[in-house]
Amino acid sequence: MQTTGPVAVMQARPDLDSMAYGQPYTAPQPVVVADNGGGAIAALSNSFAATPAPMPVGYAAPMTVRNGTSYHLDAGDRLRVVVYGQEGLTNSYAIDAGGSITMPLIGAVPARGRTTAGLAGEIAARLRNGYIREPSVAVEIETYRPFFILGEVLAPGQYPYVPNMTVESAVAIAGGFSPRAKRDLVTITHTENGGAMRAVVPLGTPLSPGDTVFVGERWF
Repeated sequence: MQTTGPVAVMQARPDLDSMAYGQPYTAPQPVVVADNGGGAIAALSNSFAATPAPMPVGYAAPMTVRNGTSYHLDAGDRLRVVVYGQEGLTNSYAIDAGGSITMPLIGAVPARGRTTAGLAGEIAARLRNGYIREPSVAVEIETYRPFFILGEVLAPGQYPYVPNMTVESAVAIAGGFSPRAKRDLVTITHTENGGAMRAVVPLGTPLSPGDTVFVGERWF
């Protein structure tokens, strides 16, 4: 599965790679990682089990992947950065756990919390500082960071995020509900800019990259 996100351009044009190289670019396929009973997924499951259930509240996604204008980057996002006329700088870059991408010449560039436009501007500013006189930079999201789904689904684990998906589609990707699942409401944990929000939401709620969905067990 591959998703292509919004494009932020500094003096840019459509079809970034064809402009830079004269040929299109094909991104690698993301890998689905299922729960193996340990590691990060087990730790997340234990944290939900140890935390009292939150009160039901309305949930409004703090950003919209549909138009991408307010999407904030974070670790796990993979980006395509094009610096026109600079083959050595044009490449795919993953945002590391520290929230940065590392490029030739300019080294680590903070990406966490930035929009694609903001990151393109920062890269251009750094290249302009002693490397390239008038750099033209474009940034697009190649693949979004994955989401997690835990609890009473048939295949809990980590999955690639698909733009505009909802909790219901996330449950479907995870194989559907288990026989013991509570099917009307789930718990979402959303993290952004260092803060986390947890809320009980209906199945039609939009899902964001990096969210964790927990499907609880019904009691009757």
